[in-house]
Amino acid sequence: MMRYDPDPKMNPMPVQDPAVRSRNFSEVALGYDEATAVKEAGRCLHCKNRPCVEGCPVGVAIPEFIALVAEGKFEEAYAVIRETSSLPAVCGRVCPQERQCESKCTRGIKHEPVGIGRLERFVADYHMAHAPVPAPVPPRTEGKRVAVVGSGPAGLACAGDLAKLGYAVTVFEALHVAGGVLVYGIPEFRLPKAIVRREVEGLRALGVEFVTDAVAGRAFTVGELKTEFGFDAVFLGTGAGLPKFMNIPGENAKGVFSANEYLTRVNLMGAYEEDCETPLYRAARVAVVGGGNVAMDAARCARRMGAEVTVVYRRSEAELPARREEAEHAKEEGVSFLFLTNPVEVLADESGKVRALKCVEMALGEPDASGRRRPVEVKGSEREIEADCVIMALGTSPNPLVTRTTEGLAAKPRGEIVADDGGRTSLDGVFAGGDAVTGSATVILAMGAGKAAAKSIDEYLRSEK
Repeated sequence: MMRYDPDPKMNPMPVQDPAVRSRNFSEVALGYDEATAVKEAGRCLHCKNRPCVEGCPVGVAIPEFIALVAEGKFEEAYAVIRETSSLPAVCGRVCPQERQCESKCTRGIKHEPVGIGRLERFVADYHMAHAPVPAPVPPRTEGKRVAVVGSGPAGLACAGDLAKLGYAVTVFEALHVAGGVLVYGIPEFRLPKAIVRREVEGLRALGVEFVTDAVAGRAFTVGELKTEFGFDAVFLGTGAGLPKFMNIPGENAKGVFSANEYLTRVNLMGAYEEDCETPLYRAARVAVVGGGNVAMDAARCARRMGAEVTVVYRRSEAELPARREEAEHAKEEGVSFLFLTNPVEVLADESGKVRALKCVEMALGEPDASGRRRPVEVKGSEREIEADCVIMALGTSPNPLVTRTTEGLAAKPRGEIVADDGGRTSLDGVFAGGDAVTGSATVILAMGAGKAAAKSIDEYLRSEK
């Protein structure tokens, strides 16, 4: 019989010691054991109105899976999660539960919320340790083919749902490894690549084909996928991989990276390894500009590469957009923070290499359109921060290559593809979702968009008959 645990605090997540983990790329969070998972699940109140489900972008039946965990029925709990979530092991690690499902948890009104994300991770890890790759699902007989462009969370979720419905799905990936941002953007210490490979292999077992080194707009166009390749529908999950810069003097100096490039070199190309064929310059002092999760990832990677690292953010710590856990982990690992500070110039030496970052102090003024107080420069506050490497982590936007090479595909001024809630675009039979539509967002929101598009594609192909 399930017992209720009145403990007001969430069971802590065991982690590597900061002094040790700051020198390796092994996963920081070690995960719950069975006893801790059962104990944490016992904190759930099983509210009748299920507010946590409302906070989940894909609508996971949270109380149901937690009740099964509390009873020690871990495989049954996994089956419940998989009904709506395509990547539970991924989401349990990188989704901002504190702003989604856990923010709605009734326990969190007076105490700490139930550790929903930690329980999701536990259940997914338990399944991967005890269950084989799923057996193929017998296909339906319609003979319809769907092309999915991009193998990030939106593409994988869309491909998985369509494969389960029996469609022949081919995923086209621009890089040489499937997984999109899950492999090139998120470091190994937050999301082990073996987990992503497992998810990809699961899709292959369902009959999904993967074609890598295939850049949409170069190797093929969206139109050609339908006219020459014979696909009946196309889903565009091409993400938002175009980095933003500040356009300040000196930004082209040697040693200035976008966070995208820096993280791709580290995560996908193994630049942290001594014998890497494509090594990355090992800086002594790194300045990371920005305050989001990508900035934390870049800073923590640079720290593991042996550098002294400073995060430079133009607002105060209270406005820091990164997950609190990621910022705390960065601090524990020795990353420094300069708040209310904004770069105005990158300074280079006589050889053109970065030597410092000129910054000014900021003060918070009136709220802007986002509701956050607008940072205002403090006159006469210039200062220099020593650095031989600067990483710009200022967000990303969709690469315009697809929209530029697809006639009739409506897009917004910044390149986001115009699509409705079901992923329908301005072109018949072409759907889109994830960061390609919304701009840079979260893994779970991209997954939700991929799943919504899969449903729309199914409806579209059925109507085609």
